[in-house]
Amino acid sequence: PLPTGDAFPRVFHRSEIQAEEKAMCGRSIFAQKVAAKRAAGAAAMSQPPVGTSQLTAGVVVQDNSCPHILPEDASFESSDQDNSREIAISHGPCLITGEGLRGREGEMEAQKIHEENLEKLHSMSHEKIQNEQEKLLTQLDPSLVSFLKSRRSKGDIKGIPKQIDSACTRTEPQNVWTASSKEVPDMDGSVKGQQRPEEEKMKITEDDLPVKPQKDWIHMDTVEFEKLEWMKDLPQSRQHKMKKGMQARFSLKGDLIPLDADLPTYLGLHHHGEEAERAGYSLQELFHLSRSQVIQQRALALHVLARIIQKAKQGAFSLVLKGSVLRLLLDAGFLFLLRFALDDSTENVIAASVHALHALLVSSEDEEYLDKTFSWYQGSMVFPFLPNEEEDDEDEEEEEEQQQEPKSNILEKERRKKSKEENKPDTDVARYDVIKGLLKTKILHRFRYILEVVCPVPVVVLDTLDILTRVARHSLEACHQILDCPRLLETVIREFLPSQWSPPAVGEREVLSSLHGVPCAAAMKLLRVLVSAGRSVSARLLNKFDLKCYLSRFVVEEPQDLPLQHEEAVKLSTEAFRLWALAAGYAQACDLYSDLYPVLVQILQSFPGLTGKCCKDSFLFPLYIQRAAAVVTLLTNVTLTAGCTAELHKHLSRSDLDEGPQYPPPPVTWIQVSGLKPTLEACLKRSLQDIGGSDTWDALQPLITTYFIYLGAYYSACSRQLSVNAVESVDEVEQLACEVLLPLLQRSDIRHMWELLKPCSAVCNPQSCSPAPESVASIVSLSCTGGKPPLSLVGLKSPFPFLTALLFLINNVISIHKGLVTKFSCVLESREVNDYLLKSWTAESPCLTHCSTWVVRHEYHLQYFALLLAHKVMVACPEQSQHASVYHCAAMTLLSRLLPGCEHLAHKLLEGFIFNHELIPEGRSGGPEAADFSDILHIRADGKLMQPGSVVLNYPNPSRGTLLEGAYQHLPSIRSCYLLHCAHLEVALARSKAVYEGQTYLVQSMLLPETKGPILPSDWPFLPLIVLYNKVANAETRGVVLNTLPPDLVNTVTRNLQWILLLETWRAKVLEHIPTAAKLSRLFCIFLTGGDLFLEGPVHSYTASLLSLYCQSKSLDSLQLDVPLPGLASFYDLYIDLLEQFEGVSFGDHLFGVFVLLPLQRRFSTQLRLAMFGEHVSALRVLGVPFKEFPIPLERYTSPPEDSLPLLKLYFRTLVTRALRPSWCPILYAVAVGHVNSFIFSQDPVAQEVDLARKSMLRKTWLLTDEVLKKHLIFYKLPNTDNPLGFEVYKQLPSLRQRYLNMVTEQQPNKLKAST
Repeated sequence: PLPTGDAFPRVFHRSEIQAEEKAMCGRSIFAQKVAAKRAAGAAAMSQPPVGTSQLTAGVVVQDNSCPHILPEDASFESSDQDNSREIAISHGPCLITGEGLRGREGEMEAQKIHEENLEKLHSMSHEKIQNEQEKLLTQLDPSLVSFLKSRRSKGDIKGIPKQIDSACTRTEPQNVWTASSKEVPDMDGSVKGQQRPEEEKMKITEDDLPVKPQKDWIHMDTVEFEKLEWMKDLPQSRQHKMKKGMQARFSLKGDLIPLDADLPTYLGLHHHGEEAERAGYSLQELFHLSRSQVIQQRALALHVLARIIQKAKQGAFSLVLKGSVLRLLLDAGFLFLLRFALDDSTENVIAASVHALHALLVSSEDEEYLDKTFSWYQGSMVFPFLPNEEEDDEDEEEEEEQQQEPKSNILEKERRKKSKEENKPDTDVARYDVIKGLLKTKILHRFRYILEVVCPVPVVVLDTLDILTRVARHSLEACHQILDCPRLLETVIREFLPSQWSPPAVGEREVLSSLHGVPCAAAMKLLRVLVSAGRSVSARLLNKFDLKCYLSRFVVEEPQDLPLQHEEAVKLSTEAFRLWALAAGYAQACDLYSDLYPVLVQILQSFPGLTGKCCKDSFLFPLYIQRAAAVVTLLTNVTLTAGCTAELHKHLSRSDLDEGPQYPPPPVTWIQVSGLKPTLEACLKRSLQDIGGSDTWDALQPLITTYFIYLGAYYSACSRQLSVNAVESVDEVEQLACEVLLPLLQRSDIRHMWELLKPCSAVCNPQSCSPAPESVASIVSLSCTGGKPPLSLVGLKSPFPFLTALLFLINNVISIHKGLVTKFSCVLESREVNDYLLKSWTAESPCLTHCSTWVVRHEYHLQYFALLLAHKVMVACPEQSQHASVYHCAAMTLLSRLLPGCEHLAHKLLEGFIFNHELIPEGRSGGPEAADFSDILHIRADGKLMQPGSVVLNYPNPSRGTLLEGAYQHLPSIRSCYLLHCAHLEVALARSKAVYEGQTYLVQSMLLPETKGPILPSDWPFLPLIVLYNKVANAETRGVVLNTLPPDLVNTVTRNLQWILLLETWRAKVLEHIPTAAKLSRLFCIFLTGGDLFLEGPVHSYTASLLSLYCQSKSLDSLQLDVPLPGLASFYDLYIDLLEQFEGVSFGDHLFGVFVLLPLQRRFSTQLRLAMFGEHVSALRVLGVPFKEFPIPLERYTSPPEDSLPLLKLYFRTLVTRALRPSWCPILYAVAVGHVNSFIFSQDPVAQEVDLARKSMLRKTWLLTDEVLKKHLIFYKLPNTDNPLGFEVYKQLPSLRQRYLNMVTEQQPNKLKAST
C-alpha cells in the first residue's frame, strides 16, 4: 500500500464506483479502489531517465532501432555489444524493481543500481563478459536460471522482448539445462510455455457452480466468481503423475491412505488446501488443526494423531513410509503440543490429549509381558526404563575424574550436576528423555487436577493411571516425585481404591458413567509398581496410606464375591497379592500373614479345583492362574523372610554392638511358614497329575513354575535353620526327588522342553530381541508391541521359566542331599542341553537394548543353574567330565555377559567354577605336552621351524608346556588374584547377594541397576594388568611418583599372565572377541608400570610365551592398529609412552625390544615409524634384537616398498649419520637399507619432487665415504634372516640398475662388484 498521511484508509461509498466499471470488472469494490490508487501513484512517479524510452502509464514502448530480433541460427556472440547495452538501457532493470522500498526512493535506488551494473559491463571486454556468463550458467542451479529467465519472458508487460532471452539460452553449455531440452518448473510451480492450473481455475463460469446464483439474492447483483471457486468440484486425481516421495495422508482412523485411493468426499477427508484432490490429512495439517479455536477440531486432531501413533508402534507404516513417524512427531514438538492441550479447560480436549499421551508413552503389550514374568524366578526384579543415550558425553569424563578425587569433591560435583540438570530447558531434557522432560513440566500436578477436579470418564481415568504407572517404571526419582506430588496418591487411593462402594448399576465397564468411587485394578497396579522402586517407598505407602487395610479388604474376599465385574475383580485381587508379595520381599507387611493365615490356607485349598472351576477356554482361566501364581510368590517371599528371623534374633542377643548394623526381626517365624509346605507340595503333585494334553500343560505351567520356586526357596532357607532336624530334611528331599522330580524328568513333555531351548533362546536368536520398528531412544520400550512369537523366550511355548525353576529346585535339593547328585546327572546326559550350552557360548553376544537386557537376564539364570548342576555332578562323578571344556567355555562366556544386578552369580562363577581344576581337564591329560609338541611342529612363513620361546635373557626360557603346567597348579592363587581385583564391586555384590540368597531384610529395591554394559569388561582376563597400569598413570597425572610398588606385584602380574597363557592355549575361542591389538596393548602395561618388573624371571618367561602366540601368522594377519580399541583412546600415544619407557629403563632387553618393533611393520601407520626414526632415534642404539630371536618374518617390514618421502629421508639420514648400525639394531638396519635401496633404484613414474629426491639420494649414496654402507645400499638384493646382515647382496649390479646408476651419477659405463 502507498503511504498516506491518514492513520486509516479513507472510507468510500459504493456510489463512487460507476456502474460501467462494476459490470466490466469482476473484482471486489475494495480491490478495484486499491488498484486504481496504485495505478495513479505509479503513473505519477514514473519519470523516465535520460537516454531511456518513454514510459506511458506503466507500459514500455519498444525502440525498433534496437537490433534485438535475431535469426534462429544466430548466436549471442554475433550480437553487437553496444546494441545489447542499448537494449538494457532502454528497458531498465529486469530483476531489481525496488518494490520493497517506499515510494519514489525505491524506483530511484533500483535505477541507480541498474546504471552501476551497466557501467561495469561497459568497462568489460566482450570475451570477459562471455566467460563470466558461462561461469555463472555452470555454477547456478538450473531452476534458478529458469527463474531468472522467466523474469525476462514475463517482461512483455514491461516491454522486454523475448528474443533476447532466446538468444541468451543458446549460449548455455550442453551439460547444463537448456530451455529446448527440458521444461523446468518456475518458482511458483508452473512450467514455462504452459498455462498454470491456477490460471485455469480463475476462468470459471456460472455453469461450473453446483448452486446457480440468483440476481434477486441480496448482494448478488454482481457475481464475483473468484470468491465462489471453493464451491467447484474437486479436480480429478492425477494418478499418472503420482510417484514415490509424496506426502503421507491418513484417515480419521489413523490408517495410511494409498496414493491411488479414490475416496468419496462425504467421508470428510478432503477438508484441506494442499493437494485438494487427495483424501486424508497430513501430519502438518493435523498439527495445525490441533490448535484450532473449534473444540471439536482440536479433539478430533488429537484423537487421529493418537491412532496414527498406535498403528506406527505396531509397525503398520514401517514398509511404506520413509523415516520414523514417532521420531518425526517428537522432533516437531508433538510432546509439548500434548502438554499444552492437557492444560485445556475443555474436557473433550483433555480426554483427547490423555489418549494421545497414552498412545505415545504406554505399551499395553509391554505391561502384559511384565505381568506375565512377575512370578518367574526373580521376575519381580526389573530394570528401570531409563534411556541409555545422554544429551552429551560429559558423564564419561566426570566418572574418570571422580575416581581420582575424594568423596567431598564427588558429592559437590553431583550437586552441581543436579543443579545444572534442573536449569536445563524442558525441550532439551525431553530430547533424550521424554519422561524426565514431562516431569519438569509439572505434569503430575495436572494429572492430580484431572483426577480430582475434572473427574473425567472411565476411559480417561484408566489412561491416566496407565501413564502414571509408566512414569513410575522410569526410575526411583520418578517414584519419589509421584509420592511427593500433593494429593495425587491420596486422590488415587480415595477415589479408585475405596474400602466401601456401591455396586455399579451395570456390569460392563464401558457403559459406566464414572469410575470415581469404584475400586480399580489399574490403581492397585500403580501402587504395586511404586512399591517395587524401593523399601523406603514401600514403607511410606504402608505407613502413610495404611495400605494394609486395603490389602486385607481385597485379599479376604474371593473375586466372585466382590461387587465388581468378575474380570476386574480377579485382576484387582491379583494386583493386591502382587503388592503384598513385593512388600514381603522387603520383610514388610509380614504381620498380615499371621492375621490372614486362615484366608491363605483356604485359597491354597482351592488351587486343585482351578481346572474344574473354570473352563479351559474361558478367558477367566488365565486370570485365575495369574492370581494363584501371585499367591505362591507371596508365600515364597514370606518364607524367605521367616528364614532370616532366627539369625536376626541371634544378632540382637549378642552384647557386642560394633559388629555392624542391627536389624529388627520380622514378625513371622519359621514355625509359622513351615506348615504350608506340605499343602503346596500336594498342590504340585495334583497339578502334575491333572496335566493331560498340551493345552492343559501350557495353561498350568506358570503355576507349576511358582511351586518349584517356592520349594527351592523353602529348602534354601530350611538349610540355614538350626531348629530343623537335618535328617528329616534329607528324608523330605529324597521323597520329593523320587516321587516328583525324577519321574518328571522322564516325561516326554520335559524332553520336548529341552529341545525348545535353542529355538526359544534370545542368545542363540538375537533377532528375537530386535527393537520395534518405531522405537525411539527417548522413550524406552520392551518391543513387545504386537506380541512375541510363541517360540521366543517370553513366548507361549517358552521352556525357560519352567526349566529355570526346575533347575533351581534341583540344585537346592542336591545341596541338602549330596547322594542325589548322580541321579540328576541325567539332565546333563541330554544331548539337547549340551548342544544348547555349546551354541550359547559360540554365538555372538546380543546387542544390549532394554528389550534384550530384560529377556537375556532370565536366560542367564537358566545357564547359571545348569552350569552349577554340571559342577556338582563332575565333582561327585569325575567320569562325567566328557563335556567339561564345553561347560567351562560356557561359564567363561556367561561371566563376561552377566548384567548389573547379577554380581552374586558372577562372584559364584569366579569363586567355584572358572578356576576349577575339574573343568580344565587339559591340565591333567597331556595338555602341556601337546602344547610343546605344537610348538615343535610350528612352521614359519619362510618354511623354517619357528622358535616361539626364543626371546630370552641370558638363560633359556622354559617351554610353553612347563609354563602351562605351573599355571594349572597355581589355579587357586590365580582365583584369589582375580577375586581381589573385583573388590570394586563389593557394594553391588552385597545388594545382589541379599536378593539371590533371600535376605529380604537387606533388599533395598526391586529395581535393578541402570544397565550400560556387562558387569565385567570384555577383556576381564587382563583386569589385574589394567588396574595396575591405571594406578600408576593416575598417580603420575596427579604429580605423584610411585617409588615403591606393592610387594606382591610380581606375584600378581605372574598370576595374571599365567591365566592368560592358559586361556590362549586351551580356551582360545573364548578370547576371540578381544582384538589382538587390544591384547598387545594390555601387555604393554607390564613395561609401563615403571621399574624393572619385566626383567623378573616368571614375568619375562610368561610374557615371552604370550608374545610368541601373538606373533603367529594368524594373529599377525588379524592385527589392526588403526581401529578404535576398547578402553584405549589412542594407540599412537600408548606407543610413544612405550618408546619413552624403552629409552629409559629397557637395559637393551630383547623381549622389550620385540614389543617395540612389532608395531613398526610396513602395513601399519607411518606415524609410528616416523616417531621411532625422528624424535626417538636414540632408542636405535639399544634395540639390539638379533634375527634368531625375532619371531616376526622380516618381509612384513620390507614389503611393499616404502612410499613416504619424509620417512625415507629419515632412513637415509640415520644410516649416513651412523645413528643406525647393524651392530646396534640389526632388524631396523636391514629394513632401512632395503627401503632406501628400493627407493633410489625405482624408475616408476612419480611426481617431480619425488623423482628429484630419489636421484639426489642415489648421488649422495654414490659419493659416500663409508664403503660398507655404500655397498649395502647399492648392492642390496632381498631380505634373508639367515644372513648375519639380514639381507643378501648382489655380487654385481644387474644391467638395468647399472645403466640407471651410470645415468644418474654421470659415470662411465663399467661393472660394479660387491667384493671389497
